[in-house]
Amino acid sequence: MTVRYVQAPQPYTGPGPVLFLAGGISGCADWQAEAVALLRDAPGLTVLDPRRSAFDLADPAVATEQITWEHTHLHRADVVLFWFAPGGSVQPITLYELGVHVTRGVPLAVGADPAYPRRLDVRVQLALARPGLIVHDTLADTVAAAELLSSARAEPMNRVHEP
Repeated sequence: MTVRYVQAPQPYTGPGPVLFLAGGISGCADWQAEAVALLRDAPGLTVLDPRRSAFDLADPAVATEQITWEHTHLHRADVVLFWFAPGGSVQPITLYELGVHVTRGVPLAVGADPAYPRRLDVRVQLALARPGLIVHDTLADTVAAAELLSSARAEPMNRVHEP
């Protein structure tokens, strides 16, 4: 079985393990496509991608739908991958979401490109909020960490109990 892919605004209420790709969706490259490609053979994993194929930022109804989708699916996820990509945006919504979800206790895989302008903030805040949580330097390392966390979450579901 290969990875199941769900892109916003399509809803997902199915089984886990579920991995949410949290990070910039505007003002940065489509890193989600690269992450999905790296996860393509993850057995039984569902990947939730907030990046829409078409997104009109100027339409308040679409923006509200997007925010609601992300909120709902971030809380649905068994594991959240945060990637802070390089580019023109400091990704303020992603920083907010990281702050929310680091306090929830959900398993996180976090990475920040060395060129991301607020990398130091991410590293220091996480060291204070969750000592020992590694901030990875590459998307590939972040994806590998998320896949490992997702596999660990799937383990109890896949375990056969013998009498």
